[in-house]
Order: sequence, then C-alpha cells, then structure tokens
Amino acid sequence: MLKNRQIIIRLLTLYIGVVLAGITVALWFIVKEEVQTSKYQARYLSAISKQLNFKLESGASSSIRYPKDGPYDQRLGYTLLPEVIPRLQHYGYNVTAQASSSPMMNELFDYGLYPIYHEKTQAGLRIIDPSKQVLFSTIYPAHGYPNFEAIPPLVLNTLLFIENRELLDEARAYVNPAVEWDRLGFAGLQLMAKKLGADINVPGGSTLATQLEKYRHSPGGYTSSVVEKFRQMGSASVRAYLQGPDTLAMRKEIALAYLNSMPLAAKAKLGEVHGLGDGLSAWFGADFNQVNRMLSTDALKATEHVSPQQGQAYRQVLSLLLSQRRPSYLLGPGHEALQHLTDKYLRLLAAQGVISTSLRDAALHAPAEPMKPDAAPSRTFAEQKTQAVLRTRLAKTLGMKSHYELDRLDLTATTTIDYSTQQAVTNALYRLSDPETARSAGVLGFRLLNQSNDLSPIVYSLMLFERGKSGNLLRIQTDNYNQPLDINEGIKIDLGSTAKLRTMVHYLELIAEIYQQYKGKSALELGKIELHPRDFLSAWVIEQLRLQSQIGLEDLLNKALDRRYSASPGESFFTGGGVHTFANFTRDENGKIMSVRDALRDSVNLVFIRLMRDVVYHHLYKPDGVARWLEIEGDPRRQQYLERFADREGRVYLQRFYDRYKGKTAEEALAMLTQRVTVKASRLAMLYQAVYPDHDYYDLTQFLKARLPAAVLAKEDVQELHEKYSPAKFDLQDQGYITKIHPLELWLVGYLAKHPDATRQEIMNASAEQRLAVYRWLFKSGRKNAQHRRIMTLLEAEAFNAIHAAWKRVGYPFETITPSYATSIGASGDRPAALAELMGILQADGRRLPVVRFDSLHYASATPYETLLNKKPDQGQQVLAPEIAKVARGALTNVVEAGTAIRLRGAYTTADGKAMTVGGKTGTGDHRRNIWGGRGRLIESKFISRAATFAFFMGDRFFGVITAYVEGEDAERYHFTSALPVQILKFLEPTLSPLLKRTPEEGFTPLPKVTLAKNSNNETSDIH
Repeated sequence: MLKNRQIIIRLLTLYIGVVLAGITVALWFIVKEEVQTSKYQARYLSAISKQLNFKLESGASSSIRYPKDGPYDQRLGYTLLPEVIPRLQHYGYNVTAQASSSPMMNELFDYGLYPIYHEKTQAGLRIIDPSKQVLFSTIYPAHGYPNFEAIPPLVLNTLLFIENRELLDEARAYVNPAVEWDRLGFAGLQLMAKKLGADINVPGGSTLATQLEKYRHSPGGYTSSVVEKFRQMGSASVRAYLQGPDTLAMRKEIALAYLNSMPLAAKAKLGEVHGLGDGLSAWFGADFNQVNRMLSTDALKATEHVSPQQGQAYRQVLSLLLSQRRPSYLLGPGHEALQHLTDKYLRLLAAQGVISTSLRDAALHAPAEPMKPDAAPSRTFAEQKTQAVLRTRLAKTLGMKSHYELDRLDLTATTTIDYSTQQAVTNALYRLSDPETARSAGVLGFRLLNQSNDLSPIVYSLMLFERGKSGNLLRIQTDNYNQPLDINEGIKIDLGSTAKLRTMVHYLELIAEIYQQYKGKSALELGKIELHPRDFLSAWVIEQLRLQSQIGLEDLLNKALDRRYSASPGESFFTGGGVHTFANFTRDENGKIMSVRDALRDSVNLVFIRLMRDVVYHHLYKPDGVARWLEIEGDPRRQQYLERFADREGRVYLQRFYDRYKGKTAEEALAMLTQRVTVKASRLAMLYQAVYPDHDYYDLTQFLKARLPAAVLAKEDVQELHEKYSPAKFDLQDQGYITKIHPLELWLVGYLAKHPDATRQEIMNASAEQRLAVYRWLFKSGRKNAQHRRIMTLLEAEAFNAIHAAWKRVGYPFETITPSYATSIGASGDRPAALAELMGILQADGRRLPVVRFDSLHYASATPYETLLNKKPDQGQQVLAPEIAKVARGALTNVVEAGTAIRLRGAYTTADGKAMTVGGKTGTGDHRRNIWGGRGRLIESKFISRAATFAFFMGDRFFGVITAYVEGEDAERYHFTSALPVQILKFLEPTLSPLLKRTPEEGFTPLPKVTLAKNSNNETSDIH
C-alpha cells in the first residue's frame, strides 16, 4: 500500500514537472515572440490608443489636464495656462471654447503618463488682424522636414545607425519602438556593474521614442530616476500605437520628429536651438534646403566624385547628430572633441557600408568653417515697430518677461488693428517727406511747413480707435519714425491747447458737482449759504439756481461755457511759488473778453489762466476747502504748514547740493566751496570751521596759508579767528550769512566729510533738524506776508492734487502735475495716446472704456490644451456725467466748425454722403531747456522739440489723435502749429474713409442711458 502511494506521488511529481516545464517552454516561446514582434502588446495598447482623443467644445472644459513641467510644454506655454487663463479673465477675457479630453486620456494622465497625441514639432506666436492677415509670425524651430519622405535617405540612415538601428525594420510590423530589449538589458547590466564599483561609462538604453519623451516632457529634459524612465517608456509605448497595431507609420513619425526637434545647445543671440535645420543655420551658417539638396540620393548619384561642398555638408549633419551626447559641451568648448568623434564615425560609417568611401574622404577633408548663409528677407521698420508694440503689449497682458519667451508660445492672437488700412496710412505718412507729395497734401504754407524746411526729420503719428461692445478697439497705431520709440505712447510733450481741454472738462465737473449739491433748494435757502468771497464758481451756480430753480444740468453747463473772462495779459498771478505773467498766442486777443467756449475754439491762453485760477480757488475756498482755516486767528495749522514748507524747500536744496558733491572727496568739496567765497580771512575761517568743526588752530592756519597772501595773513591773528568763528558761537543760518553760502550746502559738505558714503536718503534723515533751523526766520510773528505766501504755495499744491486726481480719472498719464496756473496751458505735458483716451470718454457719454488691442487669443490649437479666449463685452466705468460729455463735445465740434481746426470742416462724410460730425482740440508746444542766471535772468533757451497735435472724434464710433513732431536743436527752424496735423488728417481722408464708413463688425450699439447720482459719501455712482 505504501509502495503504491510512493509510486503515485512520483508519477504526480513527474507529471507536474512536465507540465511546468511545458508551461515554461510555452512562456519562453511567447516571451521570445513578444520580444521579437510585440504582437500581444500591439493588440492591447492599440485598443487603448483608440480611446485617446480630444475635441474643442464651447465654454470652459471640466476635463482638461495641463502638463506641469517638461521643456517642450514649458516653451510652448502649455504649463503656463493655469496661470494665464485667470490673468486674462481679470483683463476681461472669457474662455469661449476649450479642449475636452476622453476619459481614457485623462485616466492615463492621472496614472502618471504624459498626454498621448500627435505633438507638434514646430509652433510659435502668430498675430493676425480681423481679416486673418498676418502681422507677425514666427515658428520654432524655423527649419524642418515637412514630412518623412523629405528626409534624404543618407541623413535618415546616419541617424538610425547612431541612435536606433532597428527603428524602421519593416519585417516587424507590430514592434514597440519604445523598447529594444537587448539594448535595455545591456545598459541595465552595465549600470549594475557600475553600482558594484566597476569604472565604466554606462551607455543610454533609450530609443528615439523614449528620447523624444525625455527631452520634451521629463522635468529638466533628463531622466532623474527609474520611475521617470518607466514613465518615458510607458508614454512612448502607448504613443507608438496611435495609428493602430502596425507601428511603421508612427516609427517614421518618430524619426521625423527627432530630426526636427532634437535639443541642441543654446546659442548667443538665438537662445535655445532645436532641430537639425536650425542647428545647421546656428553653428555652420548653412542653408538647410541647400544641404538637403546636396545630400539627396539624386545629387550623390549625379556625379562620380563627391564634391567638397557635399563632404562639408555631410560632416556638419553628422557633427550635429553626434553632439546629442553632450550638446552643451560638444557644441561649445568641446569643439575639438566633436571633430575627433566625427572623424571616428566617418570611418565607422564607411566600414559598415552606410556611406561611400568617397563621401567619407570628402567629409574627412572638409573644413569645419561655416558656409555663408542666405540673407533673410527683411521687413520695413514700420512693420517691425507695429510688431514690437503689439508683442510688448501682449507680453505685458500675459505676464511674459520677454519677447523671447512670448515668441515661442503656441499662440495665435487676433489684434483689433486693421492692418491693410494701417499700412496704407503708414505709406502715406512716409510719402510726406517728398516735397511734391507734401505740396499736393497742402502741408506747405502759413502755420504749416515752409518751402525751406527739411521734411525728412518730421515725424507724423496716428492712433485711431473704434468704440465697440468690448471697449475701445485700436484700429490704427502707426508713425513714420524709423526708431523704436513709440511717439503715441512713449513721449511727453508740452501742448498748451489740449491742456485747455482738460481744464475745461474739470471746470464742467465742478459746475456739475456744485449743481448736485444745491439743486432743489429754495431761493431763501440759497440766500443763506455762506460762501467765501473767492469761491466764484459756487457763487455763480447758486446765482443761476436762484434765477432759474428748474434749470437742468445740461443747460447749466452750456451757460458755464458762456461765462466770460478777460484775455488781457496785463495782470500778474501769484502761482507755483512765485509771481508770473502769461501771453496769448496772438496779440489781437489781448483786448478781448471771451467766453470759455470761444476761448477753447480759438485757444486763448489768458482766459484759461483765469479759469484755472477760479478752479483752484474753488478747491481752496469751497465750504470744505483746504484753505478755509487760513483766516482763523491762531489756528495751529499755520505752524504745521510753515514747517512743511521749510521741510520741502530744504529737501529741494539738499537734493540739488547732493547731486553737486556726490562722488567728490572732502578736499574737492571744500575747494569747490572756497572758490565761491570772497577771499577774506573771516569768511574763510568761518567756512573751514563750519565744514571741520573739530579741527584745531594748526589746521586752520594751514588752510588760510594756502588761500591768503602772506602779507594779508601776517596782519591776522589766526588764534583769534579760530575762537571768534567757532561754529559753537553761530547757528547754521548765521554761518551761511557770514560765508554767503547756503547754510544747507555748508552742512552737507561737513556731513559728507564725516560720512563720505552717505546715501541721499541717509542725508535726508540726518538733516531734519537742520532743515527747520535754516528757516527759523520764517516762524517769526512779524513775517505774516512771507508766511502767507509760503502757506498759499502749499495750499495751491494741495488744490492741484485734487485737480490731478480729476485729470487722472479721464486718462491723464503722469503721476504729478505742475502746481501752477500754467498747467492749464500745457506746463504739465501730455501724451497723444492719453488725449485720444479723453476723446473716447467724451464720445462715450462719459464712460472710460478699456483699450482693446486683442480680440481673441487662441492657445495650443489641435492639442489637448487648446483654449480660445475672447474679449467679453465691457460697459466701462462712468467717470463723467453724460451731460458733461455732451456739452464738451459741442464745444469741440465748434473747434472744427469755426476754430483752430476749421480746415477739417466737411472733409469727412458718412456712408450716405452727409457731413460727418467731427470735433476735436488742437495743441501746439515747444519743449525747451532754459538756463537761468542770477536774479532770474534767462541766459540760454535751447530747443528740445516741437510738437503739434489734434485729438479728435468722428461720428459716434471713431476717435483718435494725430501728431506732428520734430526733435533736436533744429526744431527751432520749424514754426508749424496744430494746423499741420489737422491738414494731415484731411490729407488721409481717402485712406481712412473706407474704414470709417464700414459697418461695425461686432454689432456696435449705443451705450445705455446713464445718469449720475450721489451716494452717502457724496461720491458719484452709476444708475443703469
């Protein structure tokens, strides 16, 4: 019984062994077959790949997945999308369409694989206009093979020999190109040997398929861990079966993609270089198409002997393919090593039959010097400037740091600029430098250009906007200036008459504010209101309400424009810290008394000086004005304002002195001071001891000996001088009086002698006490007039702070304005683009709409990250009452109908032939650098530039600004006024009219009726 059981056990054991052996053998044959053919994984992975897809759908996608790193995804901007989209939404864009990925695609991504799709080898920024005309386009890499068939067999075979010899084996239809088991196993064994201490270099086990995944998607473009390696292999394996079980087509795509996108080293002035084509251009100056023609099969068969040029071309291709091992080294400091490696491979390739011996020999003898590249076609400077301005704005919107990063994004941006019209305008402006064109354009004549003027230095610029549902759409921004500077947005120009427009608008604001404050009150209530005698604006509004209690705001504002002021220049005005006089443009205006409306039409200076005075007085003396306390006896604010004045003036002087002595040694600074002091023992002694209070009698003696004649010094008792003019006996102000040097200058030189490395801020912090001490005379009770003038200077500055805030609300571009009545006639400067914005506000019934330069942004087309963003409708911000805008437009229309822009009257018509409503404001100004001498004497007045501008609106949609500008000392030879830009705009009528008469593309509709109401904080709010 036991013996039978043992026999059965032995038989079972034998049977199980046979079965296991059979299974093992079967498994071995299956594995062997799988390694050789990839039949089973082809079936499995191709089934998965069929489920990988994405499509563009309306609205934001809930299934989109963004890559987090990888050089390819970073360069094309895919990793930035999670940050960029919220940023664009902040700027008023909506996601109108976005890619939605299939569940399997998201599942693989969530497992850790890279997104699997047909990736682009070339991409870059495109900017197009609404008609799809390309304004700017750049592709990186710039060169590449359009398809697999375009690759010369010689180049392809060389690549495969170096990197992946079995890649295109047609006998293995289902093979997985991501893994070569023998190659991977050999690399793994050598890696184990190295870990155990063997001194060997481990070759890479990566196929071309996994290399693509690595340098595109792995963090930093390299394999940081075993997990990362499997991630590359897994992603490459699934990607290989995108077109089904047969992978030959995908394997060809891998070879094509590698040649077109392999990463090379960075190159100065080029940045990152990718792909064989760009590498040939960057390192050898070789033309990609020419190299391919020379290395084509037909070219090599056409001659018996390989030419030196063909040998050089092949050597360059081979060098770049080999440089992949260490591109930063081999294409940089390792140039010689690369040449040795290239020579080695040339011999190996010939020995293996990949290349002919004649090609080997030609390449071995070929020089490494570059061939001369073909000249690239150039664009006009005007085109380059348009591109640069748009790219700069786009980069700022997207938060990009440079054009380099921006240009490599996979992005198409649609600009609002009408490129065809802009080009036509640009060409017309350039033609104006030709005398015949200038004459036919009517720009030669009185207040225009003289026959003798050189026309070439004159810059003309134009900005034109169209109001649409999403904001103010920029249609034209151009000039004829062959320099990078953007005239419209990059310069500050002094324009007297356009400042009058800002002054008038703020004046109307104040009238409307006073009206809202007192309307509805009875005549009895109005009569009881106590006003300061200088609050002329409040008094006038109250008087109008007493005379006509039911008067509407629009009627009141029109009456305000009819208020009359003297145009006489015979009055002096205390403003800006001093007494000033002003002049009109023409003498025949001096004896007139004019309305504000007519003064705007004719651009009369003195009317606006007096109007600005009333505006300033209102800010100072209205019931809650900043100067009402000044008449209160003993008000503590008097002392506070005097101290503020002393501190401000002291800072101004110290800044000036610091600039004078910055970087000077103590000896140099003392020498500079000494030169300005009368050579007198007492003054020199005071000067020296003010700077060096700790120096003794001997030091003073040496100082005086060097500066006084011996005979004069012999009569002086230096010991007595040392004691008499000790700084301990005189305060800072007295020291300045004795030396006739500003006390703060004395203090600064002395402070720098002790602290030579002191910064400007350290000096300001250290001088607080001294700044007040210097002005102690101002605090004496007998100085009432002096105190009053200085307090009024500060109070006037506060009034101008309020004026500046009002100007900023309607687009004034600078952070400060000059606190002087002269600001009303241009002292604070302006910018053409800012004036255009003001015109847009007035045209839009007081709404400040956003400037729109890009209608839509289309990211990552035909990828799983595709995102389309469009500018959403925007009603803007109500910054002026509609009545103010309407009344101001009426005044501006009068400028064209009967004023300084009359030459434009009737020049533009609507689509039905009627005269188009056109209004605007002209402005002219010289910018000079004045050099003043003692007692206010003008020594020299140097011309910096001359400018003339016309800010305008046309019809109910278009507005803009046109400028004529000439810079440099020669500007004084030009005497044109704002009549010149007005005439240029008239000259451009045939060019602009098709755009102006065009039906709005985005369904323009008038803005809704809006009124302004007061809230509990006495601020305006919108009511729709």
